[in-house]
Amino acid sequence: MDLLTSQPRKLEPWPYSDPPTIEPFQFERWDALGWRKWMARYWPISLVATGIYLLLIFSGQKVMKSRQAYNLKPAMILWNLGLATFSTCGFLRTLPELYQVISGPNGFHRSVCVRDILNESSIFWAWLFTWSKLFELGDTAFIILRKKHLSFLHWYHHITVLTFCWAAYSHYEPILRWFGVVNMFVHSLMYSYYALKAMNVPVPRSVSIAITSIQMSQMVIGMGVNFYAIYIKNKGEPCARSEDGVNLHLTMYGSYLILFANYFYRAYIVKKPRRKED
Repeated sequence: MDLLTSQPRKLEPWPYSDPPTIEPFQFERWDALGWRKWMARYWPISLVATGIYLLLIFSGQKVMKSRQAYNLKPAMILWNLGLATFSTCGFLRTLPELYQVISGPNGFHRSVCVRDILNESSIFWAWLFTWSKLFELGDTAFIILRKKHLSFLHWYHHITVLTFCWAAYSHYEPILRWFGVVNMFVHSLMYSYYALKAMNVPVPRSVSIAITSIQMSQMVIGMGVNFYAIYIKNKGEPCARSEDGVNLHLTMYGSYLILFANYFYRAYIVKKPRRKED
């Protein structure tokens, strides 16, 4: 499949807006084209990382069976605060471009199908966002070392997002700005919530319900923009989406929506005694 090859069929040009519509900071000026080519060539790194990740999961669980759980609260606080800060910064730096596009003429269509605006700041944070999916695998270490329940949703979500982001990054499809902005917004809330829980700050159950609902909304948005791309392509009109990319997006977001909806049902609707949360 084109999206899942180490050498994409064509790295379509997408020049920066000149002059820049959103002025980048100095550290956001970088060799975007060079890294785009590097990521296109070496995206299988994500597959290697996934294999190592799964091996460490199951071997780690086996090792921890005979050991006491570790108290990792200080590390958890720093970890979650760090990821919350990163996600918030990325959201604030990428949202202006998405807003700029959708607030213009025929904006929603342009945001999904047209390569017409690219800001250095956005593509820099998209690059960091892609690498962050490798870093976020560390979430699972806290679950295993603390001997907490590791759900299928948790590790499945991590490995599929990692592989998808690395495979899709070099294509720079316009629709990816939707996924990055929405995901970083959700993660800014999610990791802030985890940080508060790690600090033993009382958080109303309604907040947890709201965050899970927002996570499901993210999947609905992801599927919605893809269905729009399908609609446009079926009309015979141009849309900067690959067929493989559309299929992969729908499969991934559809599976997430089912899994998150199942979690929501079991956690918040089915009446069960609540476990004590650490």
